[in-house]
Amino acid sequence: MPKKNDAGAEAVESERASESQIAVHWREEDYFFPSAKFIGQANVSDPSILERFSESKFPECFKEYADLLSWDEYWHTTLDTSNAPFWKWFVGGRLNASYNCVDRHLATDRNKAAIIFVPEPEDADTEVITYQELYVRVNEFAALLRDFCGLQTGDVATFHMPMVPDLPVAMLACARLGVVHSQVFGGFSGAACGGRIADSKSKILVTIDGYYRNGELQDHKVKADEAIARALEEGVVVDKVLVFRRNPGEYASKSPMVPGRDFFVDEILPDYKRKLVDPVSMPAEAPLFIMYSSGTTGKPKGCQHSTGGYLAYVAGTSKYYQDIHPEDTYWCAADIGWITGHSYIVYGPLALGTTTVMYEGVPTYPDAGRCWRIAERLGVTTFHTAPTTIRTLRKVGPDEPAKYNYHFKHMTTVGEPIEPEVWRWYYDVVGKGEAVIVDTWWQTENGGFLGTGIPALNPMKPGSCGPAALGIFPEILDEDGEVVTAGSGIAGNICIRNPWPGIFQTIWGDPDRFVKTYYEKYNHKKGSTDWRDWPYFANDGAMQAEDGYYRILGRVDDVINVSGHRLGTKELESAALMVDEVAEAAAVPVVDDVRGHAVEMYISVKPGVEPSQEVADKVSRMIETEIGKVARPKNVWIVTDMPKTRSGKIMRRVIASISNFTDVGDITTLANPDVVEDVLHHVQSEKLARGELPRELSPAELQTIKNFGSSE
Repeated sequence: MPKKNDAGAEAVESERASESQIAVHWREEDYFFPSAKFIGQANVSDPSILERFSESKFPECFKEYADLLSWDEYWHTTLDTSNAPFWKWFVGGRLNASYNCVDRHLATDRNKAAIIFVPEPEDADTEVITYQELYVRVNEFAALLRDFCGLQTGDVATFHMPMVPDLPVAMLACARLGVVHSQVFGGFSGAACGGRIADSKSKILVTIDGYYRNGELQDHKVKADEAIARALEEGVVVDKVLVFRRNPGEYASKSPMVPGRDFFVDEILPDYKRKLVDPVSMPAEAPLFIMYSSGTTGKPKGCQHSTGGYLAYVAGTSKYYQDIHPEDTYWCAADIGWITGHSYIVYGPLALGTTTVMYEGVPTYPDAGRCWRIAERLGVTTFHTAPTTIRTLRKVGPDEPAKYNYHFKHMTTVGEPIEPEVWRWYYDVVGKGEAVIVDTWWQTENGGFLGTGIPALNPMKPGSCGPAALGIFPEILDEDGEVVTAGSGIAGNICIRNPWPGIFQTIWGDPDRFVKTYYEKYNHKKGSTDWRDWPYFANDGAMQAEDGYYRILGRVDDVINVSGHRLGTKELESAALMVDEVAEAAAVPVVDDVRGHAVEMYISVKPGVEPSQEVADKVSRMIETEIGKVARPKNVWIVTDMPKTRSGKIMRRVIASISNFTDVGDITTLANPDVVEDVLHHVQSEKLARGELPRELSPAELQTIKNFGSSE
């Protein structure tokens, strides 16, 4: 490698040195072991399963997951690699996801609770939906979608729904018909929903008039009008808008119903009372749903998930890692608008015939004891949530769990890395030292867990997601494609060497982007049909300890993880540039004690425009309008210029370091290095004046900031 006479090489050496230094200062945590009581009842406690899922048994090992399902026709090929990397799983097999989650449980468990819905208002009645009642509701809504909306197998229906039971009913109704569903997170704006409608070319929107959030009934229908207008701007006409009513007989929105387009579900549904719809037998590789995920370009990626492979993977991981038994009361406190809710509120638990809990509101309403009251009253055995929620509950109610008589056997954490001290509070206080914790790493694209321990076999280690999941073979690669060895103290890009059934099939309508984003980086044989030539690039940085456990260090592709919600920098910046006064915009992550990270925006204004708080406020409002409240910036900084490379690219890594009070690194190769000092002084002095005091960042936080902007 070139040395002193090569400034670029010196910068690389400096980066690697700092990377190593970060690693050296990461303290390895002690193991925590599951109790004998947990091991005794665990679905998996026999170590022979490790051999059954070893690489020598791949891909046939995943037959064990698929056999948890009911198949109309058995498959003839477990994994078809003929069009790599567009993998096909269980080819020749046919099944229906709705049948697997509902119908097949009726013979033995028709009167058992399938879904328990807890409204946010604490004085409202909890709704218990048995498997028999779920069967009736799914059939009736499927008949409505087919006969009233004219939906056919292969069509797409978009949902913009909050956490109400009508959402899983609608999902399962679509699955019954072979209609592809696309759920947009309820907290996203109407404009964000409209963009996703346009991309999927959906002609049907299913929404609701309102829902409860922090004690208030929010107007949600107004977003539907915004969504329809945005889709129309992109050339897609929505034929029908189906509107559920949150409270029977009342209308929670100020937005008028549009005649001939908008229909109240409760007024149409009686026409389909007691209607039965035969589940359509679908090929295993047929798409089940689309879920949009932010990326490094402004356009969200429509991740297309299959029917057979996806359902098998979420059923298997729900059973083996979350240790779900049919008699459990299982509560995943995520949102169905994200992949965690699809996989581990709806499809995984219901495929196993368990009782899954849905809670409408925020975990701290009306106070920090709400979650633990729900757990006590419902007898929840398994609890599943994100580090953001855990941090919030720890901050506002650290002693609350001790006040309630609930007992978890198992707890999951998902969505982002969890800090060891937060992990210990979760274990000691929330879990009362009784529950195992399964820390997980995976993504929207992955369908289910990739990094996680088997709770009865692998000891827990705070801060590490654990080893690889069964049948998953990761490797950490450097930028040159060389393997970074375990225990070396060096970070790299985590990749998965092999396909797995839960992996998404493609980006909806954009196969070239699919290959470019996830496979091109480390593929060296373009025409190969050997899966070994197509490592999946997860776009996350990671390190592997000597014991094989993985630590995930954050995104390397300029996606900001806010409370587990992935926000693409280009989406944020595009929204900011819609403000007339803004000339340039850059979005960066800032470490936040509760949310993990928050967004900060840097903008420069057009000539002749005076910097002002009014302009900054316009940027915040535009981002909220275009994306949603979850994306609202913590700060908007107006600067005279941005640090840039000689080719004119904004150096987000530098301004991310400024926002987080970390070393900006080597700036000598910038086109305008002098501007860095000006921006640093302006931003950091203002932060200090506001009381936004810097703190020492963890190695993972430092690595995230260091990684940020690496795709520039």
